[in-house]
Amino acid sequence: MKIDFLDRGLATEGTLVIGTFEGKKLQGIAADADKKTGGALSRAMTVKDFKGKKDEAVRLIAPNGLKLSEIILFGLGKEDGVTPLSLEELGAKVMASLEKCKDKSAFVHFPAFSTKTMDENTATAHMAYGALLRTWKFDKYQPKKKEANTCALKTLGFMTDAPKAAKKAFEPLNQIAEGVFLTRHVVSEPPNIIYPESLAKIAKDLKTLGVGVEVLNETQMQKLGMNALLGVGQGSIRDSQLVVLTWKGGPKSQAPLAIVGKGVTFDTGGISIKPSQDMDDMKYDMAGSGVVLGLMRALAGRKAKVNVVGVMGLTENMPSGSAQRPGDIVTSMSGQTIEILNTDAEGRLVLADALWYTQNRFKPQAMIDLATLTGAIVISLGQEYAGLFSNNDTLASRLKEAGDTTGEKLWRLPLGEAYDKDIDSGVADVKNIGSGRGAGSITAAQFLQRFVNDVPWAHLDIAGTAWDKKGRPLSVKGATAFGVRLLNQWIQTHYE
Repeated sequence: MKIDFLDRGLATEGTLVIGTFEGKKLQGIAADADKKTGGALSRAMTVKDFKGKKDEAVRLIAPNGLKLSEIILFGLGKEDGVTPLSLEELGAKVMASLEKCKDKSAFVHFPAFSTKTMDENTATAHMAYGALLRTWKFDKYQPKKKEANTCALKTLGFMTDAPKAAKKAFEPLNQIAEGVFLTRHVVSEPPNIIYPESLAKIAKDLKTLGVGVEVLNETQMQKLGMNALLGVGQGSIRDSQLVVLTWKGGPKSQAPLAIVGKGVTFDTGGISIKPSQDMDDMKYDMAGSGVVLGLMRALAGRKAKVNVVGVMGLTENMPSGSAQRPGDIVTSMSGQTIEILNTDAEGRLVLADALWYTQNRFKPQAMIDLATLTGAIVISLGQEYAGLFSNNDTLASRLKEAGDTTGEKLWRLPLGEAYDKDIDSGVADVKNIGSGRGAGSITAAQFLQRFVNDVPWAHLDIAGTAWDKKGRPLSVKGATAFGVRLLNQWIQTHYE
């Protein structure tokens, strides 16, 4: 579907979507349409008790006097409550209302307005961005359903006083959406399609956008001493990979930002095998690496003026005669020894080597990791917030602010000496799980902190937010790409 920006004018075909603020009368094109139909829109608003409140909508067949087929009235809420996020969610709701549209074109008209932080063109671009995000679906393996549910809509046009300026404002948002879509795609693919080598191959496609791509194989990782990461994958027939993505859009003297992702392309739990029920969900245990991939796509697409390194630790956790056992002790790249008490606590092992490698090689000014790390975070926060852990208050505050702005919300949890002592091992430097069932997300984050070497660091546990079984305002049910928009916002606000 094509997103377009047009001069204001009453549409002569297709579906017309009209927005109005709470307590306001119909304005502009909406007033013209009402006049041409002898007040039909005003009457419909009265009958439906439509006040223009947020999320209110009235749908009606276009009255005589108009060549349109359908008109949809949307409430925008209070004019002083408009934010980029609320506009994006509004655009997504508009798109959702058009999913079964029989027309090939639809036109969106909202009254001209501006806020302290946005002009009309920026506002229009954010509405279009939200609509675009809502269009993504994963129906690759359902050809009959895909054909039956294909929306007839070919063009969604947003009317504005300055379409060229709105289009310019939309271009970088469109690139961010492409990053989001890439993440959603790789996270949604089944594990027989996405495994370490195939995901590394997809990452290589970013070279066409100017991203540097380097792939380390198992032999290279063995030479580096990455025994923690390699131990997770030793039971699989798939070779583990470490993918390094570099975007150099800032000054050469600028230390990079580093984003590290857990990429367990399928997690059976290994010898500490998971229950069979819902094990198929573990295809998205690589969502952290999926976010790294999508973020780097977004940054390269919009030519971000910053230096960023993305590292994807890719492996598959399978049970076999060669699999890692509970009781094994491995030596990580950092030199720290790790006692493996549960092979299903594998993501932290992957990240231990990936984080150490990243800070040691690139000396980043800040380092973020994303991982579907613990079921405990889902028990704590559900699907509304991702867990945030950090050794730096400024970094944590900035990330939380970016999450609030984009709707990808974070909740900070503590780190502390008592939790750290809980993962001390009697036979190694550290054990990979705590001593009891409590504070599982915290002890996992505490484990990771031992491998960041005092670099300003934050860990985002996205186990509850990477996949949504109900759907969100900006996405249908399934992969959400939680983290791409958040981290893009953080980078754009503080480092460009």
